[in-house]
Amino acid sequence: MSSRGSAVVSRTLHRSLTLSSVTGTTDRALELRTLPDYFAREVVEKHPTRPALISRHEKPRPFGGPMSHNLGVTGHLAWDFDEFNRHIDALARGLLTLGVRKGDRVAVVMGNNSAYALLQWACASIGAILVTINPAYRAHELINTLKIVGVSHLFVVPRLRSSNYLSMLGEALPSLRGQAPGSLQEEKLPDLREIVVVDNTESLAHFQREMEELRCAVDFRELFSWREDGWEQKLHKEIGPTLKNDDVINLQFTSGTTGAPKAVSLTHSNLLNNGLSIGRSMHITEQDVLCNVPPLFHCFGLVLGNLALWTHGGCIVYPSEAFDPKYIVDAVVEEKCTALHGVPTHFMGVLAEVEKRHHSGEKLHFSRLRTGIAAGSPIPIELMKKLVANLNLHDLTIAYGMTETSPVSFQTTPADPLIKRVETVGKVSPHVKAKVIDHEGSTVPVGTPGEICVAGYLVQKGYWEDEDQTAAVMKKHDEDEDTVWMHTGDEGIMDEEGYLRIVGRIKDIIIRGGENLFPVQIENVLHAHPAIVEASAVSVPDSKYGEVVGAWILCQRGTKLSKEEVRQWVVQSMNPQNAPSWVWFLGEDGITEELPKTASGKVQKHILREWSKDLAKKKQGAVS
Repeated sequence: MSSRGSAVVSRTLHRSLTLSSVTGTTDRALELRTLPDYFAREVVEKHPTRPALISRHEKPRPFGGPMSHNLGVTGHLAWDFDEFNRHIDALARGLLTLGVRKGDRVAVVMGNNSAYALLQWACASIGAILVTINPAYRAHELINTLKIVGVSHLFVVPRLRSSNYLSMLGEALPSLRGQAPGSLQEEKLPDLREIVVVDNTESLAHFQREMEELRCAVDFRELFSWREDGWEQKLHKEIGPTLKNDDVINLQFTSGTTGAPKAVSLTHSNLLNNGLSIGRSMHITEQDVLCNVPPLFHCFGLVLGNLALWTHGGCIVYPSEAFDPKYIVDAVVEEKCTALHGVPTHFMGVLAEVEKRHHSGEKLHFSRLRTGIAAGSPIPIELMKKLVANLNLHDLTIAYGMTETSPVSFQTTPADPLIKRVETVGKVSPHVKAKVIDHEGSTVPVGTPGEICVAGYLVQKGYWEDEDQTAAVMKKHDEDEDTVWMHTGDEGIMDEEGYLRIVGRIKDIIIRGGENLFPVQIENVLHAHPAIVEASAVSVPDSKYGEVVGAWILCQRGTKLSKEEVRQWVVQSMNPQNAPSWVWFLGEDGITEELPKTASGKVQKHILREWSKDLAKKKQGAVS
């Protein structure tokens, strides 16, 4: 049996638990090298001619340089690992020429593209810290985020979706418009030294017009230093041995579903070992091709996507800059992808696109597709069944984690029984400790809900320059004073085999007459209704019970449900306390057409609770 098979089997051989506390296997040692060292020795040297990156929305040779083999493809960018690495090294030398040094914060505001991928590795190779920023931020959010972590170099595209970043920056920071590149001085951003623009326009003329908005900006293409005999190469080589595996190399911002984002500090060790662990759970090899849909500013795209594949010599495909089901389906079919990642919203969009094409007579073949990860928010059971049946994702895995834990701490494997793969997030990952605790901090018996706490190599170094926020969630416990535990804020139930079921955020639990009701369980029942596309359950203040259930429903197009039908559907499957007292249909009676979500697809329940409270005061949505 292969070592990968041994690792999988060892996770399944587990004595029956009585308390909700588990420790992952340690049969494989943690990787102690830095990301660039591992990449050079284990990936580029061993798989130089294997496909590494395919970006279907970019032209070949977007950054100039030596003539490109481009994997023999003429229509879009396609690099093997050797060519990918040549670009990484040329960019690393260019960053050094630009003045980027070890510890500098380099921010990126872009969609999924090759420049993002190059910066991920180039920054790590010179010890700079990549700061991944949500491209949906408005001007004040972007400026505040840059200031929080002291960004020195900002990399942006001219436009993405409805955002025009150069115009946005020029309007918010007018002093920049009259300055020259390389000597920026802006009171609101005292650390900022350079703005670099990556061309994602349709023509050079269009790009030049965009650059007129902010003349202090530098063209990304000018950074690449292709010569290997200059001082930049010498400095690059000298930096390598000074890098340590516990150096912070990435600042990722929390989703902010309940408040202001915080900068999570992640190291080489955090990210490399998590990427390796995720890929092993999926049985990834150099033969695999992942259609990487989630955005790269989020840990889903950056770690579960890029690093999980690249650390195993696999290939990454970017179907488009931003989510678009049409381009995703095209990419999966034409690039013969074996894996597809997404949150429930992504997968629902892909399934709808596939169904539309089938109805038009188009024949689609997904025989190569086998695995991927569904994460970000709870996966409805009915959706999981459709992904297996319609997309051939028979080895789809479910992953659980948070940005602060690199991110994955629990994950299913293809070897897990199907029922465990649809009802749980699997078992604890290797080299990770986890437990479920009550309000007093005691570990609860199996089958009992409580807060999930996680410890091990995967826990962040802390929130960037924020000791108070760090201390509030990273704690030592009396029974084990050598271990720092990350308090996730998630409510979970562990079974006697160590499988974990997520029942929601602690703050999202609905307390009806003193009884805890779990929104995820209610949502799973609602999603099983054939007319319901999406559902979210939240608490609504009530004078008698304290709180009752409110349900937000998105119906299939062309279908109609009554509030009472929704209530009865829940009553038929659960204790009647779980039945909604309030129901709101998205897109009807003046209600918004979409659930409020973060860019990573998580429903912002704190917003829904406010909406619910306001509508309930007006008596709108009550089930008679």
